Amino acid sequence: MAIILGIESSCDESAAALIGSDRTVLAHRLAGQEEAHKPYGGVVPEIAARAHVQVLTPLIEAALKDAGLVLDDVDAIAATAGPGLIGGVMVGLVTAKALAMAAGKPLIAVNHLEGHALSPRLADASLEFPYLLLLVSGGHCQILRVDGVGQYRRLATTIDDAAGEAFDKTAKILGLGYPGGPRVEALARQGDPKAVPLPRPLLGSAEPHFSFAGLKSAVLRAVQSGTHRPEDIAAGFQQAVVDCLVDRLERALSQSSSTHSPFVPSEVEGRDRKGSRMRPSTSLGNAENVETAFAGATPGKPKTLVVAGGVAANGAIRAALESLAARHDMGFVAPPLWLCTDNAAMIGWAGAERFALGLTDPLDLPARPRWPLDPEAEAARGAGVKA
Repeated sequence: MAIILGIESSCDESAAALIGSDRTVLAHRLAGQEEAHKPYGGVVPEIAARAHVQVLTPLIEAALKDAGLVLDDVDAIAATAGPGLIGGVMVGLVTAKALAMAAGKPLIAVNHLEGHALSPRLADASLEFPYLLLLVSGGHCQILRVDGVGQYRRLATTIDDAAGEAFDKTAKILGLGYPGGPRVEALARQGDPKAVPLPRPLLGSAEPHFSFAGLKSAVLRAVQSGTHRPEDIAAGFQQAVVDCLVDRLERALSQSSSTHSPFVPSEVEGRDRKGSRMRPSTSLGNAENVETAFAGATPGKPKTLVVAGGVAANGAIRAALESLAARHDMGFVAPPLWLCTDNAAMIGWAGAERFALGLTDPLDLPARPRWPLDPEAEAARGAGVKA
């Protein structure tokens, strides 16, 4: 069994985990920053980066102690290399590089989005490629066809706000504080989702993408009108998000049934365990190790609908997606709640999946504030590089 040290620091959670290639979570430590950011109603990047510097090394030491291991017992070190708040990403990645260099261990640079995308496979050993993924978080809202590790085809993205961003801004408008998603969900349970007429942007549109900016603005107008209960506004907002997600997924399901799906590998240049350069990118060449890396791709119609990311913890969204999957005779997989929000276990697991394929990275690899899973996807209007 290979053991991977995972490090996460892309936003406002610092985390370290020890993950076995057999899916055993040997240890996981996490430190949040809610109190530090609460006065500002959202994450302040500079405050987040300083907090990572202060707590990340003690978290790694604690995780190793919890697992009864020392650094020499670890087979590789995986860290988020992007996308995210660049200050925080740099703290975690530099820490991982220092440990890798000092201990003579391979470095695995993990795309934070791939961490979310593969996290359901940590929780469910029966989940096989390909699957249709709704990746829904504070910074991203995408539908992806997942054909294998590093193989993603983006079917839809947001043209403005992400769903999680809309939840947080709605919470701020309603005076609920930060973090917003869980607070909006809790308030929505007390309200009538039909009481406040709110829009469903792009519902039924031939365009595949999401849009939540107009919904957020409608929430602001509803609050300013003074004629609606906060509970009803929260319930109506949440239901509007659910309706948009289900509608866009219905469209994607009809588009993803192709029996052929060319993979789009990750852009990170890596090295195999002998130190040979590997570039699972736009120019694959004929390298034997690259052939091996992508041999696990499974063409055909996805049989499972998967949701991941912080917003996947929302109960109403999980229930609606489970019903959608059942209507399409598909399986449904959602990670346990603790794996939905940012954590180091998913980074360690993504590292384990990449390590098993011989994919490691050089120590001069840079941190990346933007890093799409599907770099060949057509640019969406509005979102542009954010997608």
